[in-house]
Formats: sequence, structure tokens, C-alpha cells
Amino acid sequence: MLLLAHGSPEKAEDVPEFMRNITSGRAISPETMKEVEHRYGLIGSSPLLKYTRAQAEGLERLSGLPVYIGMRNWHPFIKATIEQMLADRVTRAAAICLAPHNSRTSVGLYKKAAFAEAGDKIRLEFVESWHDHPLLTLAFAEKLSPAWKQLSQRARAKIPVIFTAHSVPKKTIEDGDPYEAQAKETAALVAARVPEIGAADGGWKFAFQSQGMSGGEWLGPTVENTILALKAAGHGALLVQPIGFVCDHVEVLYDIDIAFKDFAHEQGMSLERTESLNGSSTFVAALADLARKALGGKN
Repeated sequence: MLLLAHGSPEKAEDVPEFMRNITSGRAISPETMKEVEHRYGLIGSSPLLKYTRAQAEGLERLSGLPVYIGMRNWHPFIKATIEQMLADRVTRAAAICLAPHNSRTSVGLYKKAAFAEAGDKIRLEFVESWHDHPLLTLAFAEKLSPAWKQLSQRARAKIPVIFTAHSVPKKTIEDGDPYEAQAKETAALVAARVPEIGAADGGWKFAFQSQGMSGGEWLGPTVENTILALKAAGHGALLVQPIGFVCDHVEVLYDIDIAFKDFAHEQGMSLERTESLNGSSTFVAALADLARKALGGKN
């Protein structure tokens, strides 16, 4: 099995090289570079690789099959991982991108990179999207329910939930990309598993986070505007669940835990976040089921 992910440097000093990998060497403004370094500096270290390895180890134990990790923009790179698979005489593998929602800006790029390196030497059974997998939505619900109940009890009121996913350029969606619809469907499916939070637009809302620093329009509504709408509706506290991410990294630890929390505080509101999936056994079971189905019944 091959797990694919974006990749993330563990130290702030590695950010310049990481950013050059993302842009394929295109120039990055000093302001953007400084801001990204600042964010990594504030969280201390990105745990993305640590949690991805933990997920891979859990998957290996559950499935009994070897599991490899390949990152598109940082170590271990997809190229090096495929080379190791070839050295280990792997000829066929289920490939799962650790981004449940299919977009040509993410999953499409990981798929292209993996197939380019595998060529005709490794047959990859690629999972295109899995945003509605029952075990995925259950894993998110298992994190949402206790957090929501605890926060609501403390506030003595039903606390609204904001489900989030990473934004993409509007043009991507206009060109027929399924990402927006899939992200919103995941949110609705998770909310249905925790019906006590209430209905959409009442008990919960959906927002896109981490809009890019480059030009052009990005998908909204933003989390900030959604917070303002909840404030106008009389709420003093809220809970965020990032259903677009499967573990902690900078978009969770900085964007939500620092930036959005500070923004809510400035509005006189409190903001909490659900625990990320990280080492969730239910999530690992979802990956195992996806891999089994991808590999099952094929010659």
C-alpha cells in the first residue's frame, strides 16, 4: 500500500526549500516566505510526517501488508518511495491520497507524480476519492461528539459547529472539479452522525479556510466571515472541525488554533477545535477497507 500526502517541513529553516518545491522553483515574494516561516516558527514543528507514519504503521498492523509513504513536496518524496518499493520488488499496490476530497489541485497532482515514477514497473490501484466512506465520517463524528457535548455543557447552550476544508481557486471548481461538492457532503454526513448539534445553517455551517496568498478568487465563505455571522446571530462560542484534513499540521495548528482563535477572541467569542484524526483506529480501518477494495478481485 502507498499513502500519498502533501508533505511538510518539520523545521522553520526548511520552509524556503519546501516553498520552492511547491512552486516548482517559481519566485516567491519575500513577504510570503517570511509569513510562512513565521507560522512554522509559532507552531514549533509540523507533526504531519509523525502522524502519517503512525497511520501507516496502524494500517500495516491491521492489514498485514507493507505500507509506504510518499510526499509530493517534502521528504520522503514520492520518487524515493517508489524507488524503495521497486527495490523491495513490489509490483502492485493500492495508492491512497490522504486527502479524501478529489481535486485536480491536490489528488490529481499526487496521482500524476506517483504514476510518473511507477511507470509500468508497479501497477497502482489508485483510489480517486473517499469523502463519503462510512468509517471516515464515523472517525470524524467520534471526535466531534464528545467535544461538542463538553463545550455545550460548559456554555449551557448548544454551540454552533463550523466544518472546514482547505480552499481552492474558484476557477478550479468552475472547470468542473468535484472538490467543493465532496467537502460539503462530508460535512453533512458527519453532522448527520451527531444529530444533536442541529441542522445546517442552524446548528452547523461550512466554511473554507487557508485561502491562498496568490491572486485570483478563492472559494468561500471564509472562516472569519462565518465567525462574524455567528456573532451577529448572538453566539458567544463555537467549535471548529476541519473535515478536510486527516491529521495535525500547519493549516490546523496555525490557521485554526492561532489565527482563527485570535480572530474570535477579538470579536469577544471563544473558539475551540475538535481533536484531529491523527492516530484514530476508526480512520485506519477506513484506509484498510479502501486498500482492500482497491486490491480485491483484480488480477
